[in-house]
Amino acid sequence: MNKLLLVDGNAVLHRAYYALPDWRNRSGEATAGVYGFLSMILKAIEELKPTHLAVVFDCPEPTFRHTMYVGYQVTREKDRQVSEDIWGQVEKLKIVFEKMGVPVFAVPSFEADDVIGTLAKQSTDGEVIIITGDRDLMQLVNEKVKLFMPQKGLSDAVLVDGEKVIQRLGVHPKQVVDYKGLMGDSSDNYPGVAGIGPKTAAHLLAEHGSLKDIYKQITNTKPNDTKKPKIVPAITDKLIKGYDAAMLSKQLATIRTDVPVSWEPEKASVPSEEKILAVLKELGYKSLVKRINQNEEIDENQQKLFE
Repeated sequence: MNKLLLVDGNAVLHRAYYALPDWRNRSGEATAGVYGFLSMILKAIEELKPTHLAVVFDCPEPTFRHTMYVGYQVTREKDRQVSEDIWGQVEKLKIVFEKMGVPVFAVPSFEADDVIGTLAKQSTDGEVIIITGDRDLMQLVNEKVKLFMPQKGLSDAVLVDGEKVIQRLGVHPKQVVDYKGLMGDSSDNYPGVAGIGPKTAAHLLAEHGSLKDIYKQITNTKPNDTKKPKIVPAITDKLIKGYDAAMLSKQLATIRTDVPVSWEPEKASVPSEEKILAVLKELGYKSLVKRINQNEEIDENQQKLFE
């Protein structure tokens, strides 16, 4: 059975950037992210044994969500050096994966999450595992799709299925966008309903099922309707005042699965060990070479990629 490994490129790169020392090449360009990224990919290939591999990155340009809501992501870190370091390593990684024969996707106006959601939907032959640290992608989890989420630094990754989503968020994968609609998301700077936190959001969804049904319960004035628990007045008031924000937040949280991109499995087979080794040697990554083959050596006089 096929097993597709989809890599949330920016999420993995950010984790690698902050987990490792500030390594730089002779030109002063940051390189730790590339090393950490490849280290995590090698670990995932060894542990998960995928048949196919693809990497997805964000584009630096604004997306449709920025057009929808002017405040989207404005609170994110704006350190210019960090931004330049990250985007510089994205371009390096694209070169690395081109050499390995691994397809890389980045679609203007859409986030990597949307591209991942679309590719996961299009991949109908087998299992899909997404490497990410982003909880937003939990909404994609189903009987076919799982997440591989690092817990500490670049190690101790956990395979997240539907049960683990419930354990972590208190809601089912299909309820994640409603959960985000209620409580918002401070990292992406969209509001949710003022005064509704994660515990209240999870409790409301456990009792009523969906954001739509929560608001139906509020507007249902039949005195003898006891099918679902009544929502207390204090929460009802917050929900009424926050209706527009809840609907907007749900829309912003929803991952699109209709991005104009095509999945071609015949072009995405996991590269051979020989091809991976050749690129790692060119990069000069001795420790990663030894992880694959203890007998391999690197020519110290070889011109290194990105030196």
